[in-house]
Amino acid sequence: MEIVEEKYDFTAKTKKNLFIFIGVGILLTVIGIISMNMGGHHGEEAAHGGHAFHWYQRLYANIWINNVFFAGISIIGVAFFAIQYAAQAGWSVGLKRIAFSFGSWLPIAGILMFVSFFIMGHDIFHWTHHSLYLEFLEDGSRNPEFDSIINGKKAFFFWPMEDHPSVPVFFLARMVIFFGIWYFLFNKLRGLAMKEDIEGGTDRWYQMRKWSAIFLVIFAVSSSIASWDWIMSIDTHWFSTMFGWYVFASWWVSGLSLTALIAVLLKDKGYLKVVNANHIHDIGKFMFAFSIFWTYVWFSQFLLIYYANIPEETIYFVERWLNDDYSSLFFLNLLLNFFLPFLVLMTRDAKRHSRFIKVIAPIIILGHWLDFYLMVTPGTLKENGGFGFLELGIMFIYAGSFAFVILRQLSKMPLYGKNHPMLQESLHHHI
Repeated sequence: MEIVEEKYDFTAKTKKNLFIFIGVGILLTVIGIISMNMGGHHGEEAAHGGHAFHWYQRLYANIWINNVFFAGISIIGVAFFAIQYAAQAGWSVGLKRIAFSFGSWLPIAGILMFVSFFIMGHDIFHWTHHSLYLEFLEDGSRNPEFDSIINGKKAFFFWPMEDHPSVPVFFLARMVIFFGIWYFLFNKLRGLAMKEDIEGGTDRWYQMRKWSAIFLVIFAVSSSIASWDWIMSIDTHWFSTMFGWYVFASWWVSGLSLTALIAVLLKDKGYLKVVNANHIHDIGKFMFAFSIFWTYVWFSQFLLIYYANIPEETIYFVERWLNDDYSSLFFLNLLLNFFLPFLVLMTRDAKRHSRFIKVIAPIIILGHWLDFYLMVTPGTLKENGGFGFLELGIMFIYAGSFAFVILRQLSKMPLYGKNHPMLQESLHHHI
């Protein structure tokens, strides 16, 4: 087939639709806030753990859920791109720039998370309260709020100021460094890809392979630590040695599903002529396999904690499984993220045809958003959590904004590299 450079046209109609979608999200958020206040969750009436509950705490929790979820998909997109180069894969030439475009959200995600922490940190992270680290009060009496377990972890958050834990320097430094390095490497790879489009040859491909390997080493370490910082530390007493893998699996399958969904939608619009049913089949296999991998990690983590039956570990699942506010969502999480993908994508045909991808990819993405909801909300809101207009509204705002940013990025460079040295391999890919 003739190789013609394709560029995505980010039309005014598409932009208008996204703005309408974001507008609906804002409206739902406002309705949710009003309904919470009318329902009596606005003042001192509802309390948990001896502290009054305020409506804005639920707003903060939802902002943090979406911060972490979309930041994760963003960095996963760059990781997918880097893996293709590091593995010298040829099949994915027509798909990897879709995933790579997710990285354009990184600077926005970094700013949102940094600012959010300063505004909402005390309401999301229990360990930020200074009183937890004071064993004795000024009058010499023992402080009833002192927490020896959290105090033992203070260096992880406050170093080098752990003797005066006020500003979590080490925690914030990690956040800034991670986003800074991720965005630097994203820009480095983007610059090399654009030069490859112009120059051709293999020099830029070898450079991208080198920088991709560097990125993946950094990503492997930083993404795990980020999951401990941004999610696991919410339940400060609890920890899991499998948590980094668990969060990665959720981010990864969400990123794969979004890549597949955008690919089939672009093909419907007449783009990506170099992508055929064989490529869709491959990414469908990834969605199928990593849905099973996520379930494997979920069940392994659950089973280890279940049969050990150690109170400080089981509390994590007690709050989610045996709590009326979350128990139905706990089982829905398994249905959306394992049973449906497993049953729908089991056959060869289902992985090859866009109509199946259009159904199951959004389900997987929404399912893993729910997974992050269950990671964050019970630890921050306890029994005051809920699911309604507010949750949908904040999700719509973030999803619409994320889509706008990545589609704009897609329109700035060709959808695939016409001078990619493995393009011919991709064109003849057959499974």
